[in-house]
Amino acid sequence: MTELESRMATPGFWDRNDEARRTVEQLKRARKTVEDWTARDRALSHLEELLELAEGESDQAMLADLSRELDPAELDIADLRRRSLLSGEHDRLGALVSIHPGAGGTESQDWAEMLYRMYTRWAERHGYAVNILDLQPGEEAGIKDATVEITGDFAYGYLKAESGVHRLVRISPFDAAQRRHTSFASVFVFPMVDDTISVNIEPADLRIDTFRASGAGGQHVNKTESAVRITHLPTGLVVQSQAERSQHRNRDFAMRILRSRLFTYYQEQERAKTQALKDVKKDIDFGSQIRSYVLQPYTLVNDHRTELKIGDVHAVLDGELDPFIDAYLQQREAK
Repeated sequence: MTELESRMATPGFWDRNDEARRTVEQLKRARKTVEDWTARDRALSHLEELLELAEGESDQAMLADLSRELDPAELDIADLRRRSLLSGEHDRLGALVSIHPGAGGTESQDWAEMLYRMYTRWAERHGYAVNILDLQPGEEAGIKDATVEITGDFAYGYLKAESGVHRLVRISPFDAAQRRHTSFASVFVFPMVDDTISVNIEPADLRIDTFRASGAGGQHVNKTESAVRITHLPTGLVVQSQAERSQHRNRDFAMRILRSRLFTYYQEQERAKTQALKDVKKDIDFGSQIRSYVLQPYTLVNDHRTELKIGDVHAVLDGELDPFIDAYLQQREAK
């Protein structure tokens, strides 16, 4: 019997609802991890047996088929190896990703939208669900702000590597003189709290404002006060949602964002580890970026924390972020 199962067998365990719920969730995750490793091990053993058979009979057609089957198997193993590096208490949770353009108007707003697409593409590649909680389009192009929920096991554990300032260097498509521009945008990633985590929010501590949503959405969005902004007075945290036509749904989304933001805020206060967040929340400007993406005069993505460099910038912007996530997690593990 495992430690978790022993805990569940103690007298009075089921009378402590919150503890019981957390323990059951821990046991489910532990069992799933074991099942995933066992399934991969069986699959690889099966491929190994078939490989020996194909080599013994010099069956080139079977060898070609096995070669194609190895590619997804290698991806599965890489994903499990990556997951083994996630030791944080809340790495298992979904992620709340907020993207904000820096100074520079249309240039940085367009860059923010490119990052928004990059993360949604990454999520799609990994089978995660993406739910837009707030999206404010720019006046000419790009976005002024975006907050998305990425739902699935360990989404936060992976994407926490993306918190920080991202820098883009390119020939501007908005500059008739074809000059090279540098743009900045910030990305903040928070754990999306679930029912196993309690966050106390007093109604008296909230100021709730409604307003007309901006951007696309038709007459209903633009002519009714469907957008919701919530201010948590004790901390000064402000969240909003205007992605839905319904004021009620926008309010629900805004409360979900606030719960995650407050959870992170209180965790930092309790553990006195605010310096890490301060390092992330530097000015969105030169010298504070965690990663640079260069489109001209050459193509390169450079992560300034791990020094990992990848030349195929277009693949990265299309969601191929795993090498950067791996390098970041391995660096943290080494430290």
